[in-house]
Amino acid sequence: MVNNCIWSWQGWTACWETENTLRQWTIVNVLSVIATVFVPITTMEQILLVALGLLILAAELMNTAVEEVVDYLSTEEHPRAKKAKDAASAAVAVTALTGGIVWVLVLINTYG
Repeated sequence: MVNNCIWSWQGWTACWETENTLRQWTIVNVLSVIATVFVPITTMEQILLVALGLLILAAELMNTAVEEVVDYLSTEEHPRAKKAKDAASAAVAVTALTGGIVWVLVLINTYG
C-alpha cells in the first residue's frame, strides 16, 4: 500500500511538471473549492462540486497517460492513435462540461 501511494505521488508530480493543463485545472479546482465556502449552498452541493472537480483532475491524468503511451509506441501519425488521443481529450472536456453545468445549476438553485 505504501508503494501505491509513492507511485501515485510520482505520477502526479511527473504530470505536474510537464502538463500545463493539469496545473490550470488544479487552479480552477482550488478556486472552485474556495467559492463553495462563500456561496450559500448545501453541504451536499459542496461535496458534489468538489467531487466533480477532482474527477476533472482524474480525467486529465488519464488523458496524459493515453497521450504518453500513444507517443511512446509510435511517433508516426495514425488514425487510431489520433482517435485514442482525441477520445481521451474529449473525456476531459465532458467531465469539465459536467462540472460547469452543475455549477450553473447550483447557482440557479441558490440565487434563481
